[in-house]
Amino acid sequence: MKRPEIRILLATLVALTLLNTACREPKLTNSNYSDGMYRSTPELQGVASEGIHTFIEEAEAQMELHSLMFLRHGKVIAEGWWHPYRSTTNHLMHSVSKTFTSTAIGFAVQEQLLTVEDRVISFFPDKTPQNPSQYLQELRVKDLLTMSVGQTPPPTFYITDHDWVKSFLDTNIQIEPGTTFEYSSYATYMLSAIIHKVTGESTYDYLTPRLFEPLEIKNIQWETDTQGINSGGWGMRIKTADMAKLGQFYLQKGKWHNKQLLSADWIDEATAPHIYQRPDRTPDENSNDDWAQGYGYQIWRCTHNAYRADGANGQFIIILPEQDAVIAITASLNDMQKELSLVWKHLLPAIISNRPIKKDEAANELLTSKLSSLKIPDPSRTNDEVEAARNITYTFSMNPNEQQISELTLHLDAQANCLLTLTTIDKQYPLSFGNDTWKFGETERLSPYFSSPRRNPEGLLPLKTAGFGSWITKDNLKLTLLYVTDARSETFDCQLAGNKITVTLTNSMSPSDPPILLTGQFKEQQTTK
Repeated sequence: MKRPEIRILLATLVALTLLNTACREPKLTNSNYSDGMYRSTPELQGVASEGIHTFIEEAEAQMELHSLMFLRHGKVIAEGWWHPYRSTTNHLMHSVSKTFTSTAIGFAVQEQLLTVEDRVISFFPDKTPQNPSQYLQELRVKDLLTMSVGQTPPPTFYITDHDWVKSFLDTNIQIEPGTTFEYSSYATYMLSAIIHKVTGESTYDYLTPRLFEPLEIKNIQWETDTQGINSGGWGMRIKTADMAKLGQFYLQKGKWHNKQLLSADWIDEATAPHIYQRPDRTPDENSNDDWAQGYGYQIWRCTHNAYRADGANGQFIIILPEQDAVIAITASLNDMQKELSLVWKHLLPAIISNRPIKKDEAANELLTSKLSSLKIPDPSRTNDEVEAARNITYTFSMNPNEQQISELTLHLDAQANCLLTLTTIDKQYPLSFGNDTWKFGETERLSPYFSSPRRNPEGLLPLKTAGFGSWITKDNLKLTLLYVTDARSETFDCQLAGNKITVTLTNSMSPSDPPILLTGQFKEQQTTK
């Protein structure tokens, strides 16, 4: 081959390499979007719009999704929020929080503040039992990371226990650490406590300059215990775009804007399977179970050689290394395998090529239209034969009740929107509801999420809300309050009869529990203009 031809060939290879690199390691700077990410279209990134549309259609028929972001080659190719959920509102992550905590451990290891082989009791000599068991002495940071502490059943502590670190170390370890998978949110809490111990900062504060600021993840909320230690294993509230960014950060092996923030070796180690959840079953039995593919450092392995951050009720950050893709989903559902199965059924095969594919105009138009009109089903509708009350205020004195509500006021404006005000001994809680539509607001009233005695609402209020009201009959006003920050809802089913009111109060946190009945007597009525 002649020298000029060699030069042309080399130049071509270099150009192709640069093109491929530009595709796979995109710059996410100077974006025109507030979240700092670039947008593209599915087909330009080798993905079929039809597959995304079919996923949404089938998911809507089976479950309640709240948001979806699909990234390919680092660019957002599809995104949508089911109204009243919005791109600007934080969503409760549940155990997706765990992956952020393990990321903090990665930074601490990188900064030589600890190692995964360090013994847990070495960080808390003042809280270790006087005669620690052999298993407790052997317990490593790595055992916390891989959910293999050996406490069975795993412990549960409450806010009233005050010192969760001491309570954890006082809990018996029955199985040799590092040998058996046993999911435990308090193992993750202990990781957060270790970060707090070695850095003198909360996990949130420690991650802020190292992860949150570089990735432009802002306005985070994260629960703490009474000692100011972030709960670690639960309680984080972030936006869907923030989820997608963490997924892209892992996909890029700890690199962001061409700067290596966290060691690629740590990412590889954290995402590798260190322990298996169901070693008692055969490979065939485990093959299609996304909860049996192995567990890394607070990260679940998936089928299809993917891995994920995973939170209760359908919160997922799914990383697909072979496809150079990230999928972030928020939801409210029970069958999370069904949700993942739909991803594998529709979104995975929609990824066709590493190069642009021919645009299907009809499919793309359908997808665009669908993404712009997403909404969760209306909880109720006003009966066509009922004229909604307007320009009137009803006030009721309430009988003694477990909610400690002494007075209840219903104010209906000219559009039949309702302002429900609940008065307790020392506080008033005004709650806004639209007339057959969602009306946004915020409240200091605790959502049903905080009915768990381990939850700590300190520093998290007020919560964002959306309220939906309907007149079922002329005497029956149904009010649904969605705590969009927590993805839980309460329903106030108000029955007006003569000079009395009966409110049947239910919530999505415990739908099978008997409803709470609130009763009261008419106090006064005012007409407004």
